[in-house]
Amino acid sequence: MRIVHVSDCYAPRVGGIESQVRDLARAQASAGHEVHVLTATPGPDGERHGVRQDDDGVTVHRLGTYVPFDLPVNPGAPARMRELLRELGPDAVHVHAGVVSPFAFDGARVALDAGAPLAITWHCMLDGAVPALRAAVSRTRWADAPVAFSAVSGAAAERVAQVFGREVAVVPNGMDVAAWAPHDRPAAEGPLRAVATMRLAGRKRGPALVGVIEDVATQLAPGSLTVEIYGDGPARARMQRSVQRRGLDDVVHLNGRVAREELHGSYAGAHVFLAPAVLEAFGIAALEARSAGLVVVAHRGTGVAEFVTDGVDGLLVDDDAGMARALVRLVRDPELRARLQAQARAARPPFTWSLVLARAEGEYRRARELRGR
Repeated sequence: MRIVHVSDCYAPRVGGIESQVRDLARAQASAGHEVHVLTATPGPDGERHGVRQDDDGVTVHRLGTYVPFDLPVNPGAPARMRELLRELGPDAVHVHAGVVSPFAFDGARVALDAGAPLAITWHCMLDGAVPALRAAVSRTRWADAPVAFSAVSGAAAERVAQVFGREVAVVPNGMDVAAWAPHDRPAAEGPLRAVATMRLAGRKRGPALVGVIEDVATQLAPGSLTVEIYGDGPARARMQRSVQRRGLDDVVHLNGRVAREELHGSYAGAHVFLAPAVLEAFGIAALEARSAGLVVVAHRGTGVAEFVTDGVDGLLVDDDAGMARALVRLVRDPELRARLQAQARAARPPFTWSLVLARAEGEYRRARELRGR
């Protein structure tokens, strides 16, 4: 099968969509498909303007142009997209959409005009935007366009279904579950050791997490809790100042971005993973931690509920105060912590690449059926 992915963002940029599109494309290439990626993200050495690169068996078409801050946009890309779709004749075009995805949306329009089987996967939560999007869709051809819509979780799919008023499938994020298997022994008892991994930006709510930790620390004896935060982003300096201002230097440590392998090793000494985002469409970092046998504490109603069951292998909360209460509970009730961690270590999440590839191919079949092929 010849598959063309369209995504604003791709490696070497770092983020959820970037890593998932790359990993999915590589997995499909390994399975024997011919895979292309159209992206507005410049290459490792700034490659743009249609440069083609091989990325472990995937042909990446760098369609970006020179814009400030290397933003992944190019208003002139549709003409080149049309040429490429005529040249490649794909069996499926798979567009990856975020909250703001001008390049991806251009790709969707071009594919629709070209008559190509089109699948669109939403990697975001559309909270707050549903009414406006639904009104816009009702006045355009997208109301009944022959497109296979999907999202990365049931929670995200619900919002997309509200916008388009039709069936929305789930094509979850995937990972090498075996590579994130728990270490031989769980973390030792004693002070609660928590970790959080995220892009340090407002949407992921890193600054709010510092407030949650302060709430917890005021209820516990000194030395009862440590929190290691991994990741980088524009909120890091503000978070560091907040940690110092709140007197949490002995509790919270900002470690910056680390490689996946090092991150897995750091989880060996941890008990709990904290996921403070309330607009988490899936939560690949939380899935990695869950696969590593950590007890995940996350907000209810997010994509994390795809692989965390409240009171069984983790805790789902309603708000930041609930997250603070959950952490205090895990400190004060070591038997609960041990029970949740034992279940998290014993039951492996199902989101392997074999599952994700099957779901994606199901969407490609649906896209072809909608096109009458």
